[in-house]
Amino acid sequence: MNTATTTRTTQEQEALQAIERLVAFALEHRLIEPLDEDYSRNLLLELFGFSEPYLESDPLEPLAGPQPALDVLIDYGLQLGLIPENTDTYRDLLDAKIMGHLMARPSEIVREFNQLADTEGIEAATDRFYQLSIDSNYIRMDRVNKNVYWEHESEYGTIEMTINLSKPEKSPKEIAMAKLLPPPVYPKCQLCRENVGYAGRVNHPARQNLRAIPLALNGEPWFFQYSPYVYYNEHCIVFHHDHVPMKLTKDSLRRLLAFVDHYPHYFIGSNADLPIVGGSILTHDHFQGGRHTFPIQHAPKEAIFSHPEFVGATVSIVKWPMSVLRLTGKDSSVLLELADSIYEAWKQYSDPAADILAFSEENGEKVRHNTVTPIVHRTPDGSYEMDLVLRNNRTSAEFPAGIFHPHEEMHHIKKENIGLIEVMGLAILPGRLKEELDLTAGILAGDSDLYEALMQQEEHALKLHKPWIGQLVAKYGTDHSKEEAWQIVQSEVGSIFVEILGHSGVYKRTDAGKEAFRRFVTHIGCSPEQQ
Repeated sequence: MNTATTTRTTQEQEALQAIERLVAFALEHRLIEPLDEDYSRNLLLELFGFSEPYLESDPLEPLAGPQPALDVLIDYGLQLGLIPENTDTYRDLLDAKIMGHLMARPSEIVREFNQLADTEGIEAATDRFYQLSIDSNYIRMDRVNKNVYWEHESEYGTIEMTINLSKPEKSPKEIAMAKLLPPPVYPKCQLCRENVGYAGRVNHPARQNLRAIPLALNGEPWFFQYSPYVYYNEHCIVFHHDHVPMKLTKDSLRRLLAFVDHYPHYFIGSNADLPIVGGSILTHDHFQGGRHTFPIQHAPKEAIFSHPEFVGATVSIVKWPMSVLRLTGKDSSVLLELADSIYEAWKQYSDPAADILAFSEENGEKVRHNTVTPIVHRTPDGSYEMDLVLRNNRTSAEFPAGIFHPHEEMHHIKKENIGLIEVMGLAILPGRLKEELDLTAGILAGDSDLYEALMQQEEHALKLHKPWIGQLVAKYGTDHSKEEAWQIVQSEVGSIFVEILGHSGVYKRTDAGKEAFRRFVTHIGCSPEQQ
């Protein structure tokens, strides 16, 4: 035994072992090449203040994933003062820094991606890049796997339900600290290309283990990367080279169609470009895509139309709680012109009888309210399919959060914007619901003390759900097994989400709503196809 190791503390020994195991993991999973082994090890030794590596000859147990060794090193880093507090935010900052020392440079990752795409095809390239994003702990699968998932059977087919636990929540102290910091100057937002390799700070995540692939869309510079929170399989983000705001135009639709030429095994879509009906980041132009078949793609066509100016393409009204026009055709250029004509017509279209107004006047200025959420994918026969989901962001005295937005009685389950992913039938519910719904199921399973406390205490943990829980108790009683109770709660939450989608639809699923939807389709020059 080396004499230096005999004076090591147990925690130092464990940290050295963790470094060795991480280096071995990085080699095995090709995060680094054999010639990088000593280099990467030395970077980690320096980071943690060691002058020599683990020198024992006994073999160390290999890692299935990096997290166990990272936790050892982060605990040791806390002891050394590398992070000031033991919170998820600070642990994540050190986590990314460690893994950044175990990755190839961006140019090497891009070179490998392009070589794989050329020699083995784009699917092989994305398979490798996705796995690299997991192995580098950029995508923290240990958190993603904690997400709650279930399926809900509805009149519109199977709806996917998730409670998102993968995005860490900040402590009250961190939130207060972030408010004291000046507005971000660099990177301007979490989608900027400058995030690659960025060390992060308390109000901005570390991204030393992030890599992005350059992508040309219609001759313009864009980038392709994966989302660290992967709400679905191979959840990717395609973002503009520059920090330019989202603006949905004909060029946007053209880029979506171009993307599925490059990545025919992926779908891609854009959030709407207006507040309330848009996504959470409107300051940086971007799309979201991935390798997942969403419930909306299984939704049947209720009526099929054609347009005399766009031969070879069809327009269909889709049976879905939101208002969806599905455009299908083999020629992407024809589909682009058709989609743009519909979009431009919708931006100007009003139908007061259906409570749809394209514009309002605020402070003497004309304010636009109509936009779309577009989604594109390729069908098995190689055709292009584009769903245009009609959106309107008007508010009213009755619905101050948005007329076509989750209404207030739904806010105990979800009050956030209904964006692209949820439009397609995948609910992303807030993490708070995991415990709240579990407690609700407990009441249905006979926890009378909890129910009595909820009814009597104004400031109860379940106060947001109080009216709803009362309805559940009246409907189902409180003598269920915990498993039965949880199934009831899941089913009821699924029904609420479907109703939320209905709130967000501009044309309601009533006879009058369906008739109004057809008025718009006729207005844009389409005629029913002969069945």
